[in-house]
Amino acid sequence: MTDRANILRGVFLTLMCAGFIFRAPCQPLTPVAPIPGEDQLSWHEMEFNMFIHFGPNTFTRREWGTGEEDESVFNPSALDCGQWARIARSAGAKGLIITAKHHDGFCLWPSAESGHTVKKSRWRDGRGDVLRDLADACKRYGLKFGVYVSPWDRNHPAYGTPEYNDVYVNTMREIFDNYGPVFEFWWDGANGEGPSGKRQWYDFRRYENTVRKISPGTLIFSDIGPDIRWAGNEAGSAGETNWNLLDTAGYGRGADGPPAGVLNSGNENGALWIPAECDVSIRPGWFYHEDEDTAVKSPRELMSIYLASVGRGSNLLLNVPPGPDGLISAADSASLVGFARLRRKFFSKNLAAGAPATSDYTRDGFSVTGLTDGNPTNFWAASAGVAGPSAVVSLGPETRFNTVVLKEYIKLGQRVKGFTLEVLEAGKWRVAASGTTIGRKRIIQFPPVMASKVRLTITDSRAAPGIVELSVYSAEEYPVR
Repeated sequence: MTDRANILRGVFLTLMCAGFIFRAPCQPLTPVAPIPGEDQLSWHEMEFNMFIHFGPNTFTRREWGTGEEDESVFNPSALDCGQWARIARSAGAKGLIITAKHHDGFCLWPSAESGHTVKKSRWRDGRGDVLRDLADACKRYGLKFGVYVSPWDRNHPAYGTPEYNDVYVNTMREIFDNYGPVFEFWWDGANGEGPSGKRQWYDFRRYENTVRKISPGTLIFSDIGPDIRWAGNEAGSAGETNWNLLDTAGYGRGADGPPAGVLNSGNENGALWIPAECDVSIRPGWFYHEDEDTAVKSPRELMSIYLASVGRGSNLLLNVPPGPDGLISAADSASLVGFARLRRKFFSKNLAAGAPATSDYTRDGFSVTGLTDGNPTNFWAASAGVAGPSAVVSLGPETRFNTVVLKEYIKLGQRVKGFTLEVLEAGKWRVAASGTTIGRKRIIQFPPVMASKVRLTITDSRAAPGIVELSVYSAEEYPVR
């Protein structure tokens, strides 16, 4: 449905609720703050993006460079960003985020703000530009382009002085001016010594304001956002309770960030909409190391990670590092292809698609059929003030299944605090699963059942719930941490 159609629907419901149409009783579903911005909503729908760690560390076999590496060490023999993009697209990723500058300070583009760049490398006789190649490849293959630029710079002579904040702002401007649009700008809170032995005070407020001014559509990631938060671990796992809400007052980035448990679960009554992004590497390390070729995560392991991230309302950011030749290895590529195949198989048949749905607790204008009609703008909204509203989806004859997917209409805020799923087996209802938050997507697996109906009951919520989907699958089971 188009934005115009959504607006017209909202006007219709408002008029109906006001009694100007049919004079029927109606209870509009009002937003529960905080709510996501339009760019955040688009980000939620991406679900899965790929991270690319690439730079001098790829050639020196380090994870963190010293900043003293000779630029000549960077010399990929067959770099092909088109290959990265083709593999990402085949894997089902919607965007690519590259380490344009890691802690060693080496810039993968010929930055005028640094003397430690590809311009001084042997690669393409100093005329290469990885960011240009990747930004173009993303456009060619329909992917969004994102950038990681570490504030820590172990090479730049100005690091540790007030002047470095000017350098960092100018560096960001270079990227946005020359390689945009950038859908996500990625910060971590790493802060260590520079060439002078000094630590840097980062003017993050100025950095944020710069991004907002020159690229307002870019989402900023860090421990505390302001748009996307770290999930508190590098295992690709969100909390089983996972709020898109966070309180950031009194916290900073890095060592001053919220506790890992808070980042993993969010805050139930948080003041800001800052959803979690779950980052994890397909290998033990973040940069390519040949001796890890036999330690690439399997498609099944990646599916378990998907269920622990996307399946708990977060997005997955999977790191896939190219090797010294500038190509993603066959082992990584094969695992990604297998991962995509398992996801397609997992969701291949929604047993509840178009199934009848009923509820005694439906708010006027928000039909319970929204649970099964496949329309992401139609949703079931429960009546106000009802304790434990429920809805039943009828599957017909008893059917074997073990997976239910729930989605909230998060455009109006995240509401659900507790739910149960019951199944009707041999004429008797029994609880198959229960949980806390739902959010954008919640994937629940349980031991296989033979049942004819599924009943969703909202046991606790911040306000009257709005549920946009209840789908049912007979899928392969995966262990989830």
